[in-house]
Amino acid sequence: MARRPAHHYTGTVTSQPAHRPEVPVIILGSALALAAAALHVLIFALESLLWGTPRAQAVFGRQSAQEVAATRALAFNQGFYNLFLAVLAALGAVLLLAGTTAVGAALALAGTGSMLAAATVLLLSSPAHRSAAIRQGTLPLLAVLALVVGLAL
Repeated sequence: MARRPAHHYTGTVTSQPAHRPEVPVIILGSALALAAAALHVLIFALESLLWGTPRAQAVFGRQSAQEVAATRALAFNQGFYNLFLAVLAALGAVLLLAGTTAVGAALALAGTGSMLAAATVLLLSSPAHRSAAIRQGTLPLLAVLALVVGLAL
């Protein structure tokens, strides 16, 4: 009896390709997640490293020396929240671009989704900061939309 080669395939061949996310939309979503991460690293620097400087006050509003001192610890902590969200979004985007779809998507969506949620809270809770909330939330919103669409296709 003749032996079949080990590589011989006896199953059926289908014309349907395996499901994979729509690559151009995933690339767009990843790029948007990286841009959102970069913005949140900038916010981290302003809040945690540069609080009270003219640059930070130009972004967040003028404060007296007493107000800067009273809010420094809160801003420092909040800045690190922004940094951690940036790391999540950036790592997820890099993993997505490297083809690690499940883990990359989970991390990118956790990071950008949390950024979007924080911007939404600011938008709804502080009318004086609506324009900042919109600037802070636009890139994460676009990243979430692109990633969800790309993963659903």
